[in-house]
Amino acid sequence: MPYEAILPYLPETIVQAVTPILKKDTHIEEIRLRTGQPVELSGAEQYFLPVVFTEKERLAFVHKLTKHSFYRLEEQLKKGYITIEGGHRIGLAGQAVLKKGLIHSMTNLSFFNIRVAKEKKGIARHLLPVLYEKGWESTLLIGPPRSGKTTLLRDIARMAASGQTELGIPASKTSIVDERSEIAGCLNGVPQLDIGTRADVLDACPKSEGMMMMIRSMSPDVLIADEIGRAEDAYAMSEALNAGITVIASVHAHSYEEAIRRLVIREIKESGMFKRYIEIKPNHEYIVRDQHGKTLKAALAWP
Repeated sequence: MPYEAILPYLPETIVQAVTPILKKDTHIEEIRLRTGQPVELSGAEQYFLPVVFTEKERLAFVHKLTKHSFYRLEEQLKKGYITIEGGHRIGLAGQAVLKKGLIHSMTNLSFFNIRVAKEKKGIARHLLPVLYEKGWESTLLIGPPRSGKTTLLRDIARMAASGQTELGIPASKTSIVDERSEIAGCLNGVPQLDIGTRADVLDACPKSEGMMMMIRSMSPDVLIADEIGRAEDAYAMSEALNAGITVIASVHAHSYEEAIRRLVIREIKESGMFKRYIEIKPNHEYIVRDQHGKTLKAALAWP
């Protein structure tokens, strides 16, 4: 069960309430704890449980998360999330601590969003004919939040880094810039999720700086990044492509048309940077387009 690493952090009363649902509904993606409010579980369906997250439980939960030391997690608190065993990410909200107008840390943590890390190995396999020809094609995944972009990106990274021997695809040196710790789910720098044998990860680093660092230091064949969108990201990706590196990335948008209305993405398209665009629909169907936006394959469903 993918939730095993989460349960030890939860108060016993909440464990007893959530366990039957987690066993029954394998599509739960988030467990939300709000001080003084009922526990919420959400995924394909939504549940509000008849148990309230109390102040005493909040204090105990925070102590478990921080290992009784806020200082050691200062950088993660600044970013608003903590990664735990299994690659699960816990979003945090409470009272921001500011220094010179910028968020320095967070205190009085009272709201928590436990995002369940789930691997779906093999979901990218049926896309191999468009992702890989004589080599990996530079590709942009497009989809709205919770559409499965990161899950798909992780599986592509795993296949690139491990290869597909039976299909004659060799393992490639694969660099992952994981700004939000969502692709590899690193804990203390160690991936908690399967990203393949030849993968290197730069965790919790801004994408543009991270991509430039990986180009210089790790000489990748394939460069992976999640949620691009800034001009700095486009520059770093162009540097990678100029160095002969394949770039596979994702962007938040409800459609291909919406994505290219953004100036940065439109300029990327016009430059011919990506050879493939894969649009992910809410029902987990794909539309694959070439570098000009022409549809190659439509309505491909997740296996």
